Amino acid sequence: MTSAAEPAQPRPAAAPTPGTPTASYRLQLQPGFTLRDATAAVPYLAALGVSHLHLSPLLEAAPGSTHGYDTVDHGRISEQLGGEAALRELAAAAHPHGLRLIADVVPNHMAVPVPEQLNAPLWEVLRDGPDSPYARWFDIDWAAQPGPADAPGRGRVLLPLLGDRLGAVLDRLVVDGDVLRYHDHALPLRPGTEGLPLAELLARQWYRLAWWRLARTELNYRRFFTVNELIAVRVEEPEVFAATHAVLLRLHADGVLDGFRIDHPDGLADPRGYLRRLAEATGGAYTVVEKILTGDERLPADWPCAGTTGYDALRRIDGVLTDHAGACRLAGAYEAFVSGGPGHEPCQDPHPAVATARRGRAEMTGPHGELAAEVERLVRLAVRIGAAEPAYADHAPWQLRHSLQRLLTGYPAYRPYARPGEPVPEESAEQLRAALNGSADPTDRLVAALALGELGRGPEKDEFCVRFAQTAAAVAAKGVEDTAFYRWNALPGLNEVGGDPARPGLHPAGFHDWCRYLERAWPHSMTALSTHDTKRSADARARLAVLAEQPEAWAAEAAAWSAAAGPGGDRDGDWLLWHTLVAAWPIDPDRLVAALLKAAREAKVHTSWTAPDARFEHALADRARAVYGHPGLLPRIEGRVHALAPYARSNTLSAALLHLTMPGVPDLYQGSEEPLYTLVDPDNRGVVDLGAFAVRLTDAAFPRPGDLAREKLHLTATALHLRRSRPLGPYRPLAAVDLSSDHLLAFARGDDVVTAVTRLPYGLERAGGWRDTVLELPAGGPWTDELTLRAYPAGVLPVAELLATYPVALLTRKGRA
Repeated sequence: MTSAAEPAQPRPAAAPTPGTPTASYRLQLQPGFTLRDATAAVPYLAALGVSHLHLSPLLEAAPGSTHGYDTVDHGRISEQLGGEAALRELAAAAHPHGLRLIADVVPNHMAVPVPEQLNAPLWEVLRDGPDSPYARWFDIDWAAQPGPADAPGRGRVLLPLLGDRLGAVLDRLVVDGDVLRYHDHALPLRPGTEGLPLAELLARQWYRLAWWRLARTELNYRRFFTVNELIAVRVEEPEVFAATHAVLLRLHADGVLDGFRIDHPDGLADPRGYLRRLAEATGGAYTVVEKILTGDERLPADWPCAGTTGYDALRRIDGVLTDHAGACRLAGAYEAFVSGGPGHEPCQDPHPAVATARRGRAEMTGPHGELAAEVERLVRLAVRIGAAEPAYADHAPWQLRHSLQRLLTGYPAYRPYARPGEPVPEESAEQLRAALNGSADPTDRLVAALALGELGRGPEKDEFCVRFAQTAAAVAAKGVEDTAFYRWNALPGLNEVGGDPARPGLHPAGFHDWCRYLERAWPHSMTALSTHDTKRSADARARLAVLAEQPEAWAAEAAAWSAAAGPGGDRDGDWLLWHTLVAAWPIDPDRLVAALLKAAREAKVHTSWTAPDARFEHALADRARAVYGHPGLLPRIEGRVHALAPYARSNTLSAALLHLTMPGVPDLYQGSEEPLYTLVDPDNRGVVDLGAFAVRLTDAAFPRPGDLAREKLHLTATALHLRRSRPLGPYRPLAAVDLSSDHLLAFARGDDVVTAVTRLPYGLERAGGWRDTVLELPAGGPWTDELTLRAYPAGVLPVAELLATYPVALLTRKGRA
């Protein structure tokens, strides 16, 4: 099935290389913002102070793609984006400004496009079946579907693209030469079958056309999560890696590309082996992985990469700026609001968010769940293993199915990292034991042992070990992030990728501990606040974090808004509606409705993508739109956002400065150098007018009271230029002293840089402000706040004086820049 896993190797030393970024800037390339638009933005991005441009996927994608993850051709840079010539022009323009390029790489899957001939390797597989030289490219379980009428034992590919059952659409299938057409779909015909009667023609193909609803239970190719239009690629095969990476590696060798961001490594058969191969092919180019780390999970130490893309940092930054006790009270208020019953504080075990996540996982893996086909593939493997070895026989398919659902539901992380032929990593073994939860059931034990590769080698056993890990990742992503995180909405800002809403808030000591770990273990890992996948941008979350400091007042306000809107609203939907309005204000009705509909469909409680309830969705949209015509409600919402603004400003600037000066490499999302109040994709992938940002950058340093956009832009540019002018030294926490010390988070970077930010600003104000709180600046010379250019002597400094202009300070020793 899969190549033997690469043997463990120590990861590269942590010392920076010439290609290590000081900071990167993510650009979402699309037909509306091409490589030539990126080239025009180079002077601005250089002036902003980043060192690398972080480009979304570059290879040819499906027509009109706004994200690039639906690759159709690995052999060329997207012509929709300007092609290879435009990419080389971008590099040529960037290099004189000291800017280098990082490319987003999609190794896990390709598109199943419309029309299908856009994906030439897949086209050949559909035409020629398992005899195609490209058959090994795609992760297809040929044995799961009976083959053509003249080769029933060889299998075929299920294509779930019909709008109804086959019999209902036969009259819409048209033979056009050697192509079978269905609406915009174009499928190759097996040579020699063109003249057959339609029924016989269909029976002789290497694919089976099917109603789209059969995908969740009968699909026999691995997908990206549950997206039928994305078919998994077996990049673990050396020839597939070589073919799918040839263009990117050539551009790296030519000096056009300097680093790589690896999309969804959890979907790969052997993430470590893939990263080793990439490192060998590039000579150790700067590479980060979109690895989602849950709870206290750590990135595997033997992965040869610089670190993650930064969701682990996002969780810590948001956490240290969130009031733990208030968030727990808000969760109780949320449950009371939704149920209409008495409130309680649910931040003790068992936490309702944990139960919601387990339900989401369980639904994914149930007999009719969205990932039932993936579970069935594992069942078939286990049955074959039992048939070949009597020691593992007589476990009925239903028993195996039940055990798989149990383990996948209870697995506490994204996936295990067991590799066939290697000792089981202790962390993966512990996670499987946690999923077993003490079960002595023989089938549970068998499945767990197979998942860890503990029962020896063999094609089926190796495949089971690999497929279990890949399926676990899909269950976690779809069951938790794309289901549970849309169902339990107590404080929606906590429901980000890799988030843990059951553990809101983080004490400064915990933040410091994590920063020291990051500096020690992954000093060049990316850090992030907003990305193309965040459900709410950082500044939207900064507003919502204030609500955790005023839970009772906010719950009363939400109840008043629902009463003003009138009866008929879904209570959980109302809670999310009010949070969404606050987070993204000002927001037009179309954006609001689109975000709420997506949330409701992902939650799959009242409606879903596959079974939409038109009546519910119309009611949801009407209630959201009615806000804009309500004479009393709209001013009240605007007033609430205005009242939150001073505290949200503090959170916005604090998060930005932490992001830019903590250990790691800050990755800025396009437009986030100014306040950005976007929601889940595609809302957050719109084109950004960087030309307008360039104009504002020229005067951002001048004080403009009340202009948060200029303030954030000034802070961002100042911190970025500081990072480019000097390496930031070792991380060292600094303690404030006196009554309000819990509201100050401060640390030094080496001997000549100090960061100080405000946390929990609403509580600070209620406590009477900074009063006599002081911060002791390290001795050795005067300090200058780079944001205000005010000078301060070393030693004890009143925090009220330091933070009189901004809620944050970035201090350097005078003359040391």
